[in-house]
Amino acid sequence: MIAERLVDAVRGGYIESGHTGHIAVVDSKGKLVYSCGDPNRNTFARSSMKPLQAIPIIETGAANHYGMQAADISLACASHNGEDQHTLRVKDILNRLELEVDDLKCGIHPPRWTETYENVIKTNTPITPVYNNCSGKHSGMLTTAKYMNETTDDYYQLEHPVQQRILEVISDLSEVPVEEIEIGIDGCGVPVHGIPLDRLALSFAKMANPENFPEKRKQAIERVTSSMMAAPEMVGGTDRFCTDFMKVMDGRMFGKAGAEGVYCIGDLETGLGIAIKIEDGNGRAVYPAAVEVLKQLKLLTDEQLKKLASYHEPALKNARNEIIGHLKPVFTMKSASCILS
Repeated sequence: MIAERLVDAVRGGYIESGHTGHIAVVDSKGKLVYSCGDPNRNTFARSSMKPLQAIPIIETGAANHYGMQAADISLACASHNGEDQHTLRVKDILNRLELEVDDLKCGIHPPRWTETYENVIKTNTPITPVYNNCSGKHSGMLTTAKYMNETTDDYYQLEHPVQQRILEVISDLSEVPVEEIEIGIDGCGVPVHGIPLDRLALSFAKMANPENFPEKRKQAIERVTSSMMAAPEMVGGTDRFCTDFMKVMDGRMFGKAGAEGVYCIGDLETGLGIAIKIEDGNGRAVYPAAVEVLKQLKLLTDEQLKKLASYHEPALKNARNEIIGHLKPVFTMKSASCILS
């Protein structure tokens, strides 16, 4: 199947451009229930995989040993803004591990949050790896390595036990054999995993409904998802969709963005997993698509839809901060029964 038109950019009443993509909605038994475009498109999940990557922190016993709170676990799933609430917590985790900022192998980029970046410039503060949006994930990986008495200077490499444990978790939840998972390198230097979109949705469905897992994995999954929903400000930060979405859903759904136009959602009430991929990789289209999927599946109340309106059909503004257009979802989900008939 080819990509379908998901979101249009409208300026002056004229469709200026459009974003195509793919959507898969899967239940926790692996059944595709709704889709759009190609639900089998092989997709690098990018940062949407972070909730799965956090599971070994708990399963190994590292989280309990180092006294990790919900906010710490949530930060391990984050693509954060680099606000003080994020960087100070990363430093606190490193202190507990008796490690230094330089032990983070995620690389360096300026903080996403403008106020933080301005303060860094004004105070001539060095930009270190703690400002990297993936520093929470990397601190979580270091936590497991340190607890398991493994090397910490190469934890980011595929052959390291940290990455091999993650690979096993991804294979288990997605039901994709390890040897069939495509491996690339993510923006922060760790392995990134490519699996069919519907298998990515299945992973989130199983996290939403982990009842069929052994008790140890079930408890680890529940701790990850409950931590994300209890401390959503750690997952993204101020004015970020992940954070605002989970606040609105109030303990029912968890969601995680990934680079190149990926978004995944797990719904605890229905046990559904949702995976979205924007074909051109433009992240601006993924949030309107995510809200529209939930609207079409009737998983949002009118009040919730109202609170998410700025993400559903976000305004486009010019340099004068004037509204000159908007993004608009234009797709219709198809049920699996219609596709098969």
